[in-house]
Amino acid sequence: MTDTQSPTTSFGFRDVPREEKSGLVRGVFDRSAARYDLMNDLMSLGIHRAWKDMTIERANPQPGEMLIDVAGGTGDLARAFVARAEKRRKTRGGDPARAVICDINEQMLRAGLKRGGGANLTWVTGNAECLPFEDGTADCVTIAFGIRNVTDRIAALKEMHRVLKPAGRFLCLEFSRPTTRALERIYDAWSFNAIPVLGEIIAKDRESYQYLVESIRRFPSQDDFAAELAEAGFGQIKITNYSGGIAALHTGWRI
Repeated sequence: MTDTQSPTTSFGFRDVPREEKSGLVRGVFDRSAARYDLMNDLMSLGIHRAWKDMTIERANPQPGEMLIDVAGGTGDLARAFVARAEKRRKTRGGDPARAVICDINEQMLRAGLKRGGGANLTWVTGNAECLPFEDGTADCVTIAFGIRNVTDRIAALKEMHRVLKPAGRFLCLEFSRPTTRALERIYDAWSFNAIPVLGEIIAKDRESYQYLVESIRRFPSQDDFAAELAEAGFGQIKITNYSGGIAALHTGWRI
């Protein structure tokens, strides 16, 4: 029985009925939305900002391009994409870049809207497994720390492939597997002992951050996830490990 045929799916270390996962994940982010960005800084000791900067550098934003940022939450990747393209537009001309932040969780989008972002950002409530966009809409699709929360990864990846223009580029930044056993032990100690406690103290929600830690451990290895990208139709797939594999950037193209 394949994963998509199984009646259950992972929610942290638990297996739950497939039809229940999206509601459970929505509850996690409803509870954590107000402190989400602060908790990201604390959980990663601020390193997630460097990972996202490197992701945007690889995305290579250009004037006039359209980005769809799936599971885009509070919109930090989308803002950076538009800002990077605007710097290039000032020297080269062309139209402004635009970005759509698509997220299943309205509370996350509301938290992002409070931060502003300008006329070139659009906020859309949508499910990664059934994106509300026409075929060939985007020059670039990104998803950062969101793919592990979807119920059916292959369906979501196929949707992101579908909404890309031919020769469009895909970038997925996600927590992954440390490349050495020593780093894995340190990472496990920090994740399981510190992050749920920080969630309890800062966000008043230990349970959600316990889930986030567990969901990282249930996510496929770098090579296994690359195989899923290939199954979804992406070509020229590359893997870049950040911070010794604590996070990994997977890139691919719609060929």
